[in-house]
Amino acid sequence: MTEQAKVPAIRFAGFTDPWEQRKASEVFQIVDDRGHPTLPVLSATQNQGMIYRDDSGRYIGHDESNEIGYKRVLPGDFVVHLRSFQGGFAHSQYEGITSPAYTVFRAKEPTSHSDRFWKHWFMSEHFIAGLSTVTYGIRDGRSISVDEFMNTFLAFPAVEEQAAISRLFDYLDDLITLHQRKYDKLVIFKKSMLEKMFPKDGESVPEIRFAGFTDPWEQRKFSNLTDRVSMQSSDPDLPQVEYEDIVSGEGTLNKDLRDKEGGKTGIKFYAGDVLYGKLRPYLMNWLYPQFNGVAVGDFWVLRATECDSSFLYRLVQTDSFQRLANVSSGSKMPRADWNLISQSFFAVPADYAEQRVIAKSLAELDDLITLHQRKLELLQNIKKSLLDKMFV
Repeated sequence: MTEQAKVPAIRFAGFTDPWEQRKASEVFQIVDDRGHPTLPVLSATQNQGMIYRDDSGRYIGHDESNEIGYKRVLPGDFVVHLRSFQGGFAHSQYEGITSPAYTVFRAKEPTSHSDRFWKHWFMSEHFIAGLSTVTYGIRDGRSISVDEFMNTFLAFPAVEEQAAISRLFDYLDDLITLHQRKYDKLVIFKKSMLEKMFPKDGESVPEIRFAGFTDPWEQRKFSNLTDRVSMQSSDPDLPQVEYEDIVSGEGTLNKDLRDKEGGKTGIKFYAGDVLYGKLRPYLMNWLYPQFNGVAVGDFWVLRATECDSSFLYRLVQTDSFQRLANVSSGSKMPRADWNLISQSFFAVPADYAEQRVIAKSLAELDDLITLHQRKLELLQNIKKSLLDKMFV
């Protein structure tokens, strides 16, 4: 490798020296320190590194008497675990012990290496892809050959530049975690609102209601609320929607349909129709398109007749509707049963104004969820790009 090749595309100001290239065995050493059964047991994860086993959220049966043979892990160590080929090497910020089946390694000269610099590199897609050269076995039985890894070459800068790089990626990770939490909370909040803004089974009023609406909701047969459209079309000028185009549970598109080649045969829909994926309904493939197009695949195209279309779109997302749609979930390829759904009764407010205000409030929540999802994706893409450009 030339000196030029050992310089990353993006660097912090003040750093100009080429990166060193050394065998992993010259940078890291394998440690096998046993006999510390009083230390907490650590578990390896793909995304969080080493965590306390009690925080893993799952029960792992084991014989405590065997813990005398577990390997000690110190803060800053790395653990080569059974699925490390998928998630890099697990970094530990804790002291503890871990399975004797794992390999523990750490920097030979800790003052010359930032463990967090290596943590970010070991979790990068580029590094993980490169592990294929030191992996043996097939499928989920694959393992990392530590001996072969120790013979590979690693490039790295002086510890000061390592520290600057790790601080940047630590900051990005904090931002990503922040937006992930906001996104997760909004998704949970929306689910709660769907439960509270529609009456529970057997009741005629919801738990949460907008001011000015007091009349009890009516029980309406689903077939009276909507027509199931079945007009076929293969118009190449119309955008076509398939399962793979929809973000599950979000009702958004994951691509610009104008980039897709048209001409497939499906059910023609108009703006304001509701698309509901009847195949494996638990996948929650639903859409409320504001354009005309063709639904290709196992969709119901629902056209509201005696309710507002935006309310109909929210109704199919409720737990009561989903429970019925998934009645056949025991089969390999379950499909929602139209005969069952169409003859079922659902609570609906008689006032269209109440229907619209419910739908509008949930649409605003969807917009917030989408906003945080886009911010999250942007930050993840920035991190990925910087990992490609700030490491050699």
